[in-house]
Amino acid sequence: MSDIETRGFTPVFEDNHVMAVIKEPNIPVQEDASGDPDLLNMLKGYIKRKYNKPGNVFMALVHRLDRPASGIMIFARTSKAASRIADQFRRKKVQKSYLAVVEGKAPEEAELRNYLYKDNSINVVSVVEPEHPKAKEAILRLRCLQYKDGLSLIEIDLITGRSHQIRVQCSHAGFPLWGDYKYGFRDQPERRIMALLSRSITFEHPVRKVPLCFTSDMPDSEPWSVFDPLPPLEDDANLV
Repeated sequence: MSDIETRGFTPVFEDNHVMAVIKEPNIPVQEDASGDPDLLNMLKGYIKRKYNKPGNVFMALVHRLDRPASGIMIFARTSKAASRIADQFRRKKVQKSYLAVVEGKAPEEAELRNYLYKDNSINVVSVVEPEHPKAKEAILRLRCLQYKDGLSLIEIDLITGRSHQIRVQCSHAGFPLWGDYKYGFRDQPERRIMALLSRSITFEHPVRKVPLCFTSDMPDSEPWSVFDPLPPLEDDANLV
């Protein structure tokens, strides 16, 4: 496949049921008001060209990743796979981990618990009191892997999956994400790419019922390059 056909993403794995890709930063996952090319339609076009498929191509979004973020994502290639993976998310059987670079010194280990409210009219999430009528509990666990030059490299395990959760909770705790203009420092230099990476996702194959784990390596660009490289995680997609 040519570079044009995979612009915006890197294929990691595909079979008849599942596709895993590494999303580049600042690519919307699905169509939004910007009208910019989105990952879901990019993947449909990729499959259509690769297999010379006539008509429409089925590709389902089963989880989300903020537009500024990058890293590993999975998509379902059949409605059955989409339904079964969605059920795993509902039953909290899917494990996702993230890396982020945040301003300041993050705690060595912490569990953040907040209640969040999303104002859909302006696409902004806020921390609210539990009594708020539309509050949703948000929980994540983090640990600080390295601290250098006033920045912390943290690893995050999401317990819940709320919109903008990592960005809002880290900012509320006092260590906003590097390059996050919405919830972080407004006076940082322009054109920074937000330092949030979807590092791994582990789930059960929707048909073959075997565990799968797909990963994304830490970028070597700023601000990630401040830190010592991390050992790569091992993908597990050896299907017979």
